[in-house]
Amino acid sequence: MNQGLYINGEWTMGRGVASREIINPFNRKVIATVAEGTREDTQDAIAAAREAFDYGPWPRLKASERAALVRALGDAVQEHREELASLESLDTGKTLEESRWDMDDIAGIFRYYADIAVTDMADAPIDSPVADSTSTIVREPVGVCGQISPWNYPLLQASWKMAPALAAGCTLVIKPSEITPLTTIRITELAQEVGFPRGVINLVLGAGNPVGAELAESLDVDLISFTGGIETGRKIMQAASGNAKKIALELGGKNPNIVFADANLETAVDYALNAVFFHAGQICSAGARLLLESSIHDDFVFALRARMERIVIGNGMTEGTQMGPLISEQHRDKVERAIQLGRQEGATLLSGGTRPTNPELQDGFFVLPTLFTDCTSSMRIVQEEVFGPVITVERFESEDEALRLANDTTYGLSAGFWTNDAQRQQRMSRGLRFGTVWVNDFNVYFVQAPWGGYKQSGIGRELGRAGLEEYLETKHVFQNLAPKSLNWFGR
Repeated sequence: MNQGLYINGEWTMGRGVASREIINPFNRKVIATVAEGTREDTQDAIAAAREAFDYGPWPRLKASERAALVRALGDAVQEHREELASLESLDTGKTLEESRWDMDDIAGIFRYYADIAVTDMADAPIDSPVADSTSTIVREPVGVCGQISPWNYPLLQASWKMAPALAAGCTLVIKPSEITPLTTIRITELAQEVGFPRGVINLVLGAGNPVGAELAESLDVDLISFTGGIETGRKIMQAASGNAKKIALELGGKNPNIVFADANLETAVDYALNAVFFHAGQICSAGARLLLESSIHDDFVFALRARMERIVIGNGMTEGTQMGPLISEQHRDKVERAIQLGRQEGATLLSGGTRPTNPELQDGFFVLPTLFTDCTSSMRIVQEEVFGPVITVERFESEDEALRLANDTTYGLSAGFWTNDAQRQQRMSRGLRFGTVWVNDFNVYFVQAPWGGYKQSGIGRELGRAGLEEYLETKHVFQNLAPKSLNWFGR
């Protein structure tokens, strides 16, 4: 596998001399050393993408011709499923089975956008109120796109951006997280193999500053798509104002999971675990904020704690592991500070909260599954995104209180609730101010449905037809079929 940058159809180690070691978060072993891109490398990649968009064949191909290559890339992902899944698990620490699920999703995402690009980009005639004229809505690609993806789902999140942009006819400069670049490098190799033209896909590795900063600031970039933290998102918004480029931001969430007394408690407990502990809680949509109706609180917490303490943690590459490590030492420190803050705020640490004592896990970045009770919505442990294997529990007495507590957040990415009351299902679905609401389920997503948040969870949508819309401009073409002089001026 290449270990450098991909610019204008060529692999290069870039203009700089710096490199970065990529480590396995399970044991801190170096699994690769890759080039570290510079601001000048990023400028070169932007220039290549600009040239390919302005003068190259890609945006001028028939939608069906672009779709064929996008679909071929999805097929290549499926063909290399095991290789890509292994790279993803080594790089992130997540279980191999989770990475396999990701690869299946990714292949489907490319195929989906290949299919809808053919239909959704067709010119659409509309009725003109002017006699002897035609009026047509034309969908065109937005242009050069800077795409910055996160470390928790490196290739999955990259595919959410790459697939619709390519199907639309855009050209790309991709910047994966500097700590998890391996699968993005590999899919770039696959894109080269299936035959994407020079300059259409460009890859620059490196830190947010300078690489991401240059993408956000450049006057030659037409759109910036970013998934990550709120502070970086704000900086990107400010930088993008230089040329008023389009922005698409997915900035995380603090997602409530609400359980009413009439729910199936055994199933709700199972899903409360699923909502948080996949990928050690490093999921933007994690249901880390558990709201329980008071009458079931004690029984629910008892059952939840018992199962949490049986979670098998270990090497994601080992069969039987249910939860792997956190991504890095720095991130583990952040999670541990949040746990300490929760204790200081008065929440009851009922389970976990420490590192495992198993000697085999000492080199990895592990934190035990952690359960806080006696939480209130005013606590920072409840309001701030921990991004780790931590659940906070709040009580509520009524439906109105549950809705008020759930909406008491600056975020609005996702929420779920559990009840068998059909009328309550309708009221809660409408009342929750989140981009995705799950009823008697949690953490379900699929490519046909849009993904994004309200409030500080971001701007714009990924996936679904809305995900393609982000990468399109809408043009109105009006033609007068029988022009006649008005003779208004100077007659």
